[in-house]
Amino acid sequence: MPRRSFLASLTALFSPMLGASAAEAASAAADPQWNLSDAEWKRRLSPAAYQVLRKEGTERPFSSPLNNEKRAGTFNCAGCDLPLFSSKAKYDSGTGWPSFWQPLPQAIGTKIDFKLIVPRTEYHCKRCGGHQGHVFDDGPKPTGKRYCNNGVALTFKPASKG
Repeated sequence: MPRRSFLASLTALFSPMLGASAAEAASAAADPQWNLSDAEWKRRLSPAAYQVLRKEGTERPFSSPLNNEKRAGTFNCAGCDLPLFSSKAKYDSGTGWPSFWQPLPQAIGTKIDFKLIVPRTEYHCKRCGGHQGHVFDDGPKPTGKRYCNNGVALTFKPASKG
């Protein structure tokens, strides 16, 4: 069977399990305020953030300054500013992307992603549906998870001093 036909067959077979794209996830977002059109997202986000958050792209490893962020604070969705991760859960995974062992409660949603044929678990912002990254089972204790995040999909809010 030609490769293209094989891939088309796999896609048809697994399409019910693929879940929603980031744009579809956004239309099903918990907060209707974030059900923006594609044109509105393009105006709101930088080209790099748009590619990752709305088109499920991936930034180059070691390209985000957030990979080296060590201060106390929260990492928020660059699309809607929802807090996603505490700096207490951040660690250096050596992968070149900001990595966390646990998200904040009720911050993310997940779906199965077959883009590389092998199934992976993608996660997105629970409020706006923006694609953040993928979660793997090779992280540190206590969860054993590695939430591998695109830095361009995040903003950092330092903890207030006081």
